[in-house]
Amino acid sequence: MDYKILQPVRHGSTLLVTINRPESLNALNTAFFDEMDHLIANDARDPELTAVVITGAGKAFIAGADIAEMVNKTPAEAEAFSLRGQKTFKGFSTIEVPVIAAINGFALGGGLELALACDFRIASSSAKFGQPEVSLGLIPGYAGTQRLPRLIGMGDALFMLATGEMLTAADALRIGLIQKVVEPEQLLEEVLRIAGVIACKGPDAVKLVKFVTRQGYQVSLAQGSQLEAQSFGQLFGKQGTEGMKAFLEKRKPQW
Repeated sequence: MDYKILQPVRHGSTLLVTINRPESLNALNTAFFDEMDHLIANDARDPELTAVVITGAGKAFIAGADIAEMVNKTPAEAEAFSLRGQKTFKGFSTIEVPVIAAINGFALGGGLELALACDFRIASSSAKFGQPEVSLGLIPGYAGTQRLPRLIGMGDALFMLATGEMLTAADALRIGLIQKVVEPEQLLEEVLRIAGVIACKGPDAVKLVKFVTRQGYQVSLAQGSQLEAQSFGQLFGKQGTEGMKAFLEKRKPQW
């Protein structure tokens, strides 16, 4: 595909994807969803990949959905636009390797919802976070009302959703919305370093730990624990055995 909005670039076994619509603060539109769907189904399926990183060009990560595209939609069209975004973001969970949000600036509305769909989030100290939809007389449409309370708890989620107020990176870290804060000029370097740490681990184990953790979060503890045990067993006689032998023999594992 000839990408116009996304800029996917390989850094070793990490795929760095930059959303490049800085003139609109990387606002999400139909063309973005078309390109991201293609990337999820193709580029992100490369068996050599160990991580995918998503960031934004300019001063914003993503400032929200494209209001100019939404303003004249009928209720039915708006519902379809909501479902379209939900489908794309759900696709992040189908990527076998970790998907990391490198939040370089404003992560608002649909932009925060995209970040929530990632596996974890690293942010610049200058980043801002919010779900300001109520200020427009709307609510989030890309599963923000569902993912946010699951991640940070009901009270903090409803505070963000009902007030529309922006949080600083420090506040986002405090409530568990993001996992780490770094200085702006160090953001990509740090995220690529973290991706490099992941790349050194057992690749099958990393894929399975993402799958089991995400699947287990949606079922009972007993069901999730059974899935964990089955997946734990799958790694024996394979990479798990090699990793344990390498540990005992004081050498690097040969994955």
